[in-house]
Amino acid sequence: MRQLLLIIALTVACASFSQTTIMSYNVENFFYPETDSLNPDVEYTPDGARRWTYTRFYNKAEQIARVIANAGHPSIVCLNEVEDANCLTTLCRKMPHYPYRFIHFDSPDKRGIDVAILYDSTLFQLHNAQHFRVPLPEAPTRDILYAHLNDLHILACHLPSQLGGAKATQHKREIAQQTISQIVDSILRIDTLAQIIVCGDMNMSPVDNLPPLHNKMLKMAKNGQGTHKYKSQWTCLDQFYVSEALFDHSTVEIFAPAWLQEEDRKFLGLKPKRTFIGFRYSRSGFSDHLPILLHIL
Repeated sequence: MRQLLLIIALTVACASFSQTTIMSYNVENFFYPETDSLNPDVEYTPDGARRWTYTRFYNKAEQIARVIANAGHPSIVCLNEVEDANCLTTLCRKMPHYPYRFIHFDSPDKRGIDVAILYDSTLFQLHNAQHFRVPLPEAPTRDILYAHLNDLHILACHLPSQLGGAKATQHKREIAQQTISQIVDSILRIDTLAQIIVCGDMNMSPVDNLPPLHNKMLKMAKNGQGTHKYKSQWTCLDQFYVSEALFDHSTVEIFAPAWLQEEDRKFLGLKPKRTFIGFRYSRSGFSDHLPILLHIL
């Protein structure tokens, strides 16, 4: 935390607002089709259970790029469930006319999935990028990824899942939230007007549980909108929190065009169009989550 405080102190600037859009998107199992010592996955390989070939991998990258493009090529894109830098390099090559650079660190997650940030290098200068370990030695999870881009402090995260039950796993998410709060407090001690954005898959319904930040997805959740569907229930797992400096200068939306969804024959209505339903592959699929957008006015 001391290193973070020092760099923020050296790069802090006067708050200024500019029109920009930030996307947060859980892309669901964006794996590179090879194993390595850091990510020893077998399932998502050509000989694995998913028959994850390079053809399928490149198609997945094209599908993610299609979503980003149709959302207007947001200036910053925060991604969940990305395996490694190979995936991000491929994704950026699918968008050659947009000067995205990426920020990524390998985390200790046992499935080998990480968080990452793309940013438009013509609009943003990267002052600092770090990753913070969530202290869960019994069940390693994704790191909290921090990036200081111009006047924005971005924390991209993917909190521990509810696998095993919501109550039984709640303490894991609380520890991750404590880690986020420590980083936020460090920033605000240097600049009380800091423009802070925390985003990602929180693996829980929206609540205001990261004071002094505000959860921008509360109203949508109360109106029954969501980014992920479990059985018949939509839940807004993907969320944006913002600091006081951004609260009145930002709006949110769920990016939900018809082509990102499909008919839910079992539970009625629509559901996100996934790459796999069980082990059945769909070339036209995207993810089990819908992306969310934060517009800074």
